[in-house]
Amino acid sequence: MNRQPILDLYTWADGICFRHPGKGVVPTAVLGTLHPRAAGEAEVRGCAECVIELETAKRQCAASRGSEHRTDPEQHVAE
Repeated sequence: MNRQPILDLYTWADGICFRHPGKGVVPTAVLGTLHPRAAGEAEVRGCAECVIELETAKRQCAASRGSEHRTDPEQHVAE
């Protein structure tokens, strides 16, 4: 799997990775949004390593179901 075309599907900005906060501020992409009851919205941001791991897991899950994972660029555009 070539990493760069996958990473290019995401919008990147400096932030803190949810899995690697010890890295400090690094380029991150929005992976999702949490809606805590009392706090409005909170973005879940991930570093390039996490994005690739997530996409790999999606691909493996699809393969185990006998289907093909198609990365949809529309899923990766932060609003």
